Amino acid sequence: MKHLLLFWLLLVLARPGAGQTGSVHGVVRAAGQAVPFASVGLKGTTHGTTADEHGGFALHKVPLGRYQLAVTALGYQPAERAVEVRAQAALPYTVLLVPASTETAEVVISGTLGEVVKSESPVPVELYTPKFFQKNPAPSLFENLTMVNGVRPQLNCSVCNTGDIHINGLEGPYTMVLIDGMPIVSSLSTVYGLSGIPNSMVERVEVVKGPASTLYGSEAVGGLINVITKAPHKAPPLALDVFGTSFGELNVDAGTAGRVGKATSLLTANVFGYDRRRDVNHDGFTDVPTQKRASVFNKWSLTRPEDRVANLAARYYYEDRFGGQLGWRPAFRGTDSVYGESIYTSRYELLGQYQLPVGGEKLLLSGSYNRHHQNSVYGTTRYLATQHVGFGQLTWLRSLSVQHQLLLGTAYRYTWYDDNTPATAAPPADQPQNRPDVVRLPGLFAQDEWHLNIHSTLLTGLRLDHDPRHGLVPSGRINYKWGTDDNRQVLRVGAGNGFRVVNLFTEDHAALTGARQVVVAERLRPERSWNATVNFTQQLGSDARPLVLDGSLFWTYFTNKILPDYDADPNQIIYRNLRGYAVSRGLTLNADWTLTPALKLLAGVTVLDVYRREPGIETRLRQVQTPGFSGTFAATYTAARWGLTVDYTGQVTGPMNLPVQPLDYRPSRSPWYSLQNVQLTKQLGKRLQVYGGVKNLLDFLPRHVLLRPFDPFDKHVTQDNPNGYTFDTEYNYAPLQGRRSFLGMRYAL
Repeated sequence: MKHLLLFWLLLVLARPGAGQTGSVHGVVRAAGQAVPFASVGLKGTTHGTTADEHGGFALHKVPLGRYQLAVTALGYQPAERAVEVRAQAALPYTVLLVPASTETAEVVISGTLGEVVKSESPVPVELYTPKFFQKNPAPSLFENLTMVNGVRPQLNCSVCNTGDIHINGLEGPYTMVLIDGMPIVSSLSTVYGLSGIPNSMVERVEVVKGPASTLYGSEAVGGLINVITKAPHKAPPLALDVFGTSFGELNVDAGTAGRVGKATSLLTANVFGYDRRRDVNHDGFTDVPTQKRASVFNKWSLTRPEDRVANLAARYYYEDRFGGQLGWRPAFRGTDSVYGESIYTSRYELLGQYQLPVGGEKLLLSGSYNRHHQNSVYGTTRYLATQHVGFGQLTWLRSLSVQHQLLLGTAYRYTWYDDNTPATAAPPADQPQNRPDVVRLPGLFAQDEWHLNIHSTLLTGLRLDHDPRHGLVPSGRINYKWGTDDNRQVLRVGAGNGFRVVNLFTEDHAALTGARQVVVAERLRPERSWNATVNFTQQLGSDARPLVLDGSLFWTYFTNKILPDYDADPNQIIYRNLRGYAVSRGLTLNADWTLTPALKLLAGVTVLDVYRREPGIETRLRQVQTPGFSGTFAATYTAARWGLTVDYTGQVTGPMNLPVQPLDYRPSRSPWYSLQNVQLTKQLGKRLQVYGGVKNLLDFLPRHVLLRPFDPFDKHVTQDNPNGYTFDTEYNYAPLQGRRSFLGMRYAL
């Protein structure tokens, strides 16, 4: 026995490299330049690192043997090469990366809470830059989003033109709007703050369609829009964009950036003004509300070792908006003499991110705070509201191996809301006391990302939130991505669920305007949704002249959905949980085709089927203000020799159901219509552009936007009114702005 053990010990010790380790070191380069901060690792092991700012890397204490060295970097195609770890010193390895094509090199963060090349993301994310929105310039993000297929900015009031954003047919409250990944625009500001996001602060906009509650919590049921603000070190020292329209609108965006020691700073400002009272349809009301708004944004970023994140930003926004009868003056505010809707909005925001200085770990602390104050009058109805939202989040991104990443996070959201409605009144009913609504929402979430092989990635996630009104609320998701070596073909499949809690008065403009009484028929339960999505992307042609096709099929199933009932009583809006279920399903298709270096075409279509089923009703009930078909297009021709660019953009919208009253003479469905625009841009030198064009070329205007505009206070509804009509502002499907010209200039130093 002793001899057998001795023989076994000698055999083990005699094995080459047994118990011995070595190292792998080298540099990552592309096109003759070092590639900083690339991810480097040995496949099938836990050995990995990040290259330094000069592209250098080193892996130590690696068991001897042969391995595949995998290298990834943002903006480059993944690369692998065989390496051998020996006991003696090895020569350095050089890994050469190939730049990715324009389409596959774009970086997104919204799908996974970490920077990833768009083509590598297991969650489909659409990305839009200011250059895209400049094809049809607009003064705010809300109007810019009309160019995005499947995203519909919906006007909710024909008088004051406040609105929200619909994704794949789901109403505004189901869409979460983030700024730098934080819920700055939520609840009250989803209705009143969207027009306050100017172009001057935007680096890019990322759109995720489908539930994202696993990472972002409540409100991210239908999808999310993440506004990524400009990085100060990338911004020009001075930028100016000014344009005006023939209607008298004037928009000014200005920005400056610079370095102060180890920090860089960006300061932007936006001013928009419109004070003409136009009445093209002769109903005695303003077609478009007058507006005066201003926004100031300041962001600081600190340069730290190992490229760690440290930034802090603040923004202030103010708006004075009025729509109503032409003879209205501020002295009539809140009276029944002359009808007017007057809205004063004031809000400030603070947000920041700081990567903790823990060696070898990626711990990111994020936080935000915003205060929103609303002073609104809708005829004689006063709405005074104040909202404070605080948000904190800590995430830990841990690489368990080269192919396996784990994200753990904890979040806390505090919302304080007070208004002058019954929503914040405490009993008894005869002497109600003011009781602000306070919601504390802590949550935990985890995300596991496996790169199964060079073609496939599996992403799973789970979140658990605790709502004081509804207890523990879980949500989860699973996503799978398959792609070819060059990512010219990418298939993504995803499924998940989401949840949402509701405050009617902060979300639904209809609950405050017009003559209808708001009735909450029961205690509202949180909404739940289940979603499945299939997405396929195909790139045809060469990288120089690609045709990129992107198609998706989606299906969302709701329970407990909260719906406004306009039909039961023409004088009421009745809110309750859906007894049955609701479905939003459809398909989207986007095409991006570079025909020649001078000509580029973009087009997209969305087909929707959005309905609900209720017990005892055999037919499907279609959702109002949701078109079954919509499309967008943009054609750009560049004559580089003359420094000219022509942009032809537009949208096509199919019929949609509209909220009508019993025996209403107005059509219950809207007509087909198209809004089209043309723009000519002239480049003058390297820094100056002059642009101009025409909006709404076809001069389309909606009809019957107001019912009984001659009696907005319903003082005479019993006189010569056999059908019992009442004043109504909710019948809208398109902006009441006709053909108009615009002229502007852009300057960047």
